[in-house]
Amino acid sequence: MTVMSYLGAIGAAQREAMEADERVVIIGEDVEANVYGTTGAGKSRKDKGDFLEMFGSNRIRNTPISEEVIVGSAIGAAMTGLRPIVDLSYSSFLYMAMDQFVNQAAKNRYMFGGQASIPVVFRSAMFYGLNTGAHHSDRPYPMFMNVPGLKIIVPATPYDAKGLLRTAVDTDDPVLTFEACMLWGSKGEVPEEEFWIPFGQARVARQGSDVTVVAISSAVPEALAAAEVLGEDGLSVEVIDPRTLVPFDTEAVIRSVQRTGRLVIADPAHRTCSAAAEISAIVAEEAFESLKAPIMRVTTPDTQIPFSPALEKQLYPNRAKIEDAIRRVTGLMANTSNPELTSPAPRM
Repeated sequence: MTVMSYLGAIGAAQREAMEADERVVIIGEDVEANVYGTTGAGKSRKDKGDFLEMFGSNRIRNTPISEEVIVGSAIGAAMTGLRPIVDLSYSSFLYMAMDQFVNQAAKNRYMFGGQASIPVVFRSAMFYGLNTGAHHSDRPYPMFMNVPGLKIIVPATPYDAKGLLRTAVDTDDPVLTFEACMLWGSKGEVPEEEFWIPFGQARVARQGSDVTVVAISSAVPEALAAAEVLGEDGLSVEVIDPRTLVPFDTEAVIRSVQRTGRLVIADPAHRTCSAAAEISAIVAEEAFESLKAPIMRVTTPDTQIPFSPALEKQLYPNRAKIEDAIRRVTGLMANTSNPELTSPAPRM
């Protein structure tokens, strides 16, 4: 094992994939210059141009600033034998290529009767919480969950970032990976050797017996922090990181809820039609008899993201909001000394 940053883990996964298979190529805006630090040596932004030197301009290629062109060309390349990794920078930029995602990437295997596969990975970063304004702060993975044919991954640790990306590259279907930019600098232990994490296999980040918290992306460390605080009150909180939203590990969540009887879902996306809403519906349908309290969702309100740092930081799931929700479903409100957590909670 070695300690590696989230960004470093992505770079390492891409380098290993390119070394293992000459069909793997990386295309996107400024990938030759290693602007975001994932096409260097897999260590930092200072490693300028290493991938370009290692693999050449045929496999590391800059593109025009046109998401529809980038995505469409990657789909065509995948259907004719390559395995592209596409760096689309901001997740909000995916909207410009919706027709290519929905009508081409997702449907072509079906439309061609299984004669074509689309082994392409679309990487994008969710720049929320960094005061980048409404046009750059979206967390759009829920809308893509509604498109059959796309796989959706949301790694929350360096370990998962590397292992899930290796699996994505080897998958014969289009994969969208949504990275929380606020996690890019986080560090953790990652195996130096190659490894793969199967899709649809959730991670139990913390074991517990009183309440289940399903946390997505950047909500994972916030949920773990809340569980640590509540542990001092004698509350045992289980934290589950789904890692992939499509496919989703329904069994892991159901098993946990059957033991704990309570469920809180922390999801950085907007509340309506969110991943949290889908998970709530699944548990209500398949484990209703196990619930001892209503399901609670901690999400971002259905509002545009303000540029103001003071306003934006109040929107997303954080330790205090998750702790509040856990206290409510377990009836521990009387134990809190924080007046902000005892006031009636708005829809989150």
